[in-house]
Amino acid sequence: MRYILWFLKFALFILILSFAVKNTDTVTVHYYLGYDWQAPLVVVALVFFSVGALIGILASLIHLFRLRREIGVLKRELRTQASPRDTAPPPDAV
Repeated sequence: MRYILWFLKFALFILILSFAVKNTDTVTVHYYLGYDWQAPLVVVALVFFSVGALIGILASLIHLFRLRREIGVLKRELRTQASPRDTAPPPDAV
């Protein structure tokens, strides 16, 4: 199984490398207010892919922190419900 994963990683690397080699033409990205950015196509694609991945990671982190906070609240509720001081002693304990 380990060899299959290494082969798949190598194949993916070769695919990405061939994409980078074939797309070295300069492209112009036009912004608002007349700003332009000229760079090779593979660099532009890498930048926008990285920004999209970063936005996705940040969105999932926000959701993760919200879930952790909710788990903390639920654990505190569970501790307060299961605490022994809330229960009355049995009547024949005296």
